[in-house]
Amino acid sequence: MIAFASNSLLCRVALKQTSIDAATFTFVRIFCGAAALWLIMKMRRGMIPSPESSPKGRGSSFSLGEKVGIKGAGNWISALALFVYAAAFSFAYLDLSAGTGALLLFGAVQATMILWGLHKGERLDAIQIVGFLVAVTGLVVLVFPGLSAPPLIGSILMLGAGVAWGIYSLRGKREKNPASVTAGNFARAVPFAAAVSIIFVPWAHVGLAGVSYAIISGAITSGLGYVIWYSALPGLKAASAATVQLSVPVLAAAGGILLLGEPLTLRYLLASIAILGGIALVVLEKNRAL
Repeated sequence: MIAFASNSLLCRVALKQTSIDAATFTFVRIFCGAAALWLIMKMRRGMIPSPESSPKGRGSSFSLGEKVGIKGAGNWISALALFVYAAAFSFAYLDLSAGTGALLLFGAVQATMILWGLHKGERLDAIQIVGFLVAVTGLVVLVFPGLSAPPLIGSILMLGAGVAWGIYSLRGKREKNPASVTAGNFARAVPFAAAVSIIFVPWAHVGLAGVSYAIISGAITSGLGYVIWYSALPGLKAASAATVQLSVPVLAAAGGILLLGEPLTLRYLLASIAILGGIALVVLEKNRAL
């Protein structure tokens, strides 16, 4: 969640304070994520071969014992969901305020993951319901003061980004090789991002600061962050995974306070307690029931 919050801050700063356009930012972000993961997998393959692999086929993933290389990892559906999330997120923040965007994004994530979990037979007990409601209330308290009538196109894009991220997370629950899968998905998403970048060439703006933010966002807070997220997903119910992501706006706000000089307010402190407390109720109750 810290990586996701950092990614939000990088995207917000790049698109608001530098000259880079959304399409170029998205392409650089996805391309650098794919390149960084490919390089790490190549290094791990050379340094720590899998003991289960034959002399003709060394292990080629981030984790010891994974045998799936980047060429055979991931799938086009997850890659498309990854691209839709990244592109819609970038373009939406050209029009939306940070508070409106966070509320729309994570509201869509919640709806997608929890509705799917209920469809598959997952149920929330009374304590988890209370925890979820407390967390949602905290999120609303945190972002509501900045809300205004949001632009229709930006709202649709951010809702689409939330649904896409929910789908990407749900599909990750069944993956056993998170590093290989994430690298494969990023590699498959590059052509989608390149196509959009080409379409928007007449409106392209490239600056050193914006590209630098995009590189960090792609290689570190996106690529490596998603590997960690995929690794954690198998141990979470869909509802728990959705609720945990509510912490991202709080962490992003903390980053804004520490890095961007935004003021520390009582409202932020109370909202943080509500969101993190609600998450704790959902996750701890889930673990207690196992």
